[in-house]
This record gives sequence, structure tokens and C-alpha cells, in this order.
Amino acid sequence: MKKPRVIIIGGGLAGLTAAIDLCKRGIEVILFEKDEYPHHKVCGEYLSAEILPYYDSLGIDLGELNAPEIHKLEYSSNSGKTITCDLQMGGLGISRYNLDHFLYRSALNLGCTVITVTVTEVSFNREKFTVLANDEEYMSDFVLGAFGKRSNLDKKLDRDFFKNQSGWLAVKAHYKDSEHPEDLVSLHNFNGGYCGLSRTEINTVNVCYLASYSSFKKHKNTETFKNSVLMKNPRLNEFFQRSEPVFQKDLSIAQVNFDRKSLIEDHIMMIGDAAGLIHPLCGNGMAMAIHSAKLAVECLVDFYSSKETGRQSVEKLYRNKWQNNFNNRIRSGRILQKVLLNDTLSELSQNIIAKFPGIMPQIIRSTHGKPIYV
Repeated sequence: MKKPRVIIIGGGLAGLTAAIDLCKRGIEVILFEKDEYPHHKVCGEYLSAEILPYYDSLGIDLGELNAPEIHKLEYSSNSGKTITCDLQMGGLGISRYNLDHFLYRSALNLGCTVITVTVTEVSFNREKFTVLANDEEYMSDFVLGAFGKRSNLDKKLDRDFFKNQSGWLAVKAHYKDSEHPEDLVSLHNFNGGYCGLSRTEINTVNVCYLASYSSFKKHKNTETFKNSVLMKNPRLNEFFQRSEPVFQKDLSIAQVNFDRKSLIEDHIMMIGDAAGLIHPLCGNGMAMAIHSAKLAVECLVDFYSSKETGRQSVEKLYRNKWQNNFNNRIRSGRILQKVLLNDTLSELSQNIIAKFPGIMPQIIRSTHGKPIYV
């Protein structure tokens, strides 16, 4: 039976970042990821620059991926009325296909054990975790749950959010389009949702949208929905008319849930989307996942460096750190979504912002953090 100090379940941004940080601090880690790398994931693929100082401290140089630097935001209402603004901090347009694979290789180079298998059971007894994967048992002091928006483990842990039916569906694809500016992320409303466009390092435009199930269920598939609903927005119509899809089939996930989630479940510390989701229109989900990994690692380091720190203190510290950093952002995201998905409020807000352009940067700041330094 293998007995690392920390087991991480899920090899997305949060899980891989936590693994890298812990390994650099000399804390033995085993990370479980159910899928082989590299692979695409449903994601907006806009990474806020706030995480760059933290990644620099870990020796992670995202410059190696040659990702486009994004400094401008464009937003259109359902009618196609558009406003633009500069992004003070900016970010990178970067595919999860390459970013996750890059972090995976970084983790391996640091000596992290990564096992490609699905975890089926997690139990906690006598201050130790037992993790079952592929009929083999592993024991650890701590488990970090980085298993994404929705997992079978959520069901087994009887998490409250899992019991509620969600009304949201997310869809992603890449398109070839030579006209979409490299430094621009655009966000476009449509009836029942919103769609983001941004260029990636593989010279494709990532198209990712969130749609209400009530609007989507009237249509047979994503192609019909795109033609019948998304393209009613003139800006999206213009894009889809000139662009060419790269994927043979759109990627999609159902039951995207924005309910409040428990940060600790049966002593498993949740990070990334497993801990909570900010609405994708805020463009801060990837950075929040990475930041949450940093917060969890800091708490574990406190445990291993201080004989006076117990599990209860670690869990309390993590809750406080997470809530202090993310609660206000998630609350602002909920308010912003309600405004932008209401046609009347969306048009009204555009008129106000056109008269008072200084409002837009303040809205962006309310859903983003400051640069993350160590």
C-alpha cells in the first residue's frame, strides 16, 4: 500500500498546480487523473494575468507556450449593440489542451507520481484517508478534491449541490478565423445565454458558451442551436459566417451548477471547480482554480511545518482563505449574470456604460483578484 502525504484527485488546473507546489516544497504527492494527457476540456480558455507572479515563483514559464496576450474586452447585447474597453490586467488566450499537458509534464519533472485511473472510493478513518483506485488502496494524511464541476465522487459524498438539477449546459469548440483580433476577448449575449470568443496559442479561436437548458432543449443538437439561436446576435452571426469549425463535434457538459458548494466534505479539501464556480462570463474561473490550489497548499504547509497545527485548524484556515478571496467575486458574478441575461437590463446597462465608461473597469475588478504573489 502506497502512503504519500497528500493525494490529489483530478488533474486539471487546480490539481496539477497543487501537485507542483507541494512537490517543490518536498511534500510527497500522488495525483489521480481519469483521462490521458493531452485532452480538450470545456473551458473559456482565458487565463487572467493575476496568476503569473505565482506561476513564476513555481518556475512555470507560460511564455514557452506563446499564448496570445489579451488586453481588450468586447461585449455585445442580444441585438448586437457593442461596447469595448481595455483590460487593465489582461490575460492569456491559452488552450486547456496545451496548458494542462504543460503542467502535467512540469509535475512529472518534479517527481510527482501521476496515475491515470478513476478513483472510485475515498474514506477517512483514524486521521488517515484511504483512496481506492483500480482495486488498489492508497493512504494519505490529506486528500485534495480537484475533480471538477461534477463528479461521481460528489454523489458518493452526498454533496448538497449534486442533489439539485441545474438548468445550464456548456458547449465548446475551436474555429479557424483570421479576423478575430489576437488581443481581444469578446462576450456576446444570445437568448438564454452568452458566448465567449478568444484566440488561442494554436491559432484557433475558442468558442465557449453557456446556455439555459430551457432554451437549448427545443433544438436537436448544438449545430441547430447555433444556427437558430446564437446567430441571431449579429456579432455572432458575423463570426460563424466567416469561420470554419476545427472539431468534428462540439464538446459539451450538462448540469453546470452554480450553487454554493461545501469547501470541506468528509475532511476532503475541495479546490478548483469542486470548491465553487464563478459564472464564466466573468472570465476568472481558470485563475480562481489556480489560486485555490495555492491557498490549500499554504494550509498544508502550515500543518507540516508546525507541531501545533491540527487538521481542524488546517480546515478552518482554508475556509477563511477561500471565502476571503472568492466570496465577493462569486457574488458579483451572480449579479452580473442576472443583468446581462435580461435583455432590458442588458441594453440599459450598455447605455449607462456608454455614458460613464469608467464603470466597466470597476465591474471587471469586482470579479477579478489582484496579482498573486508568494
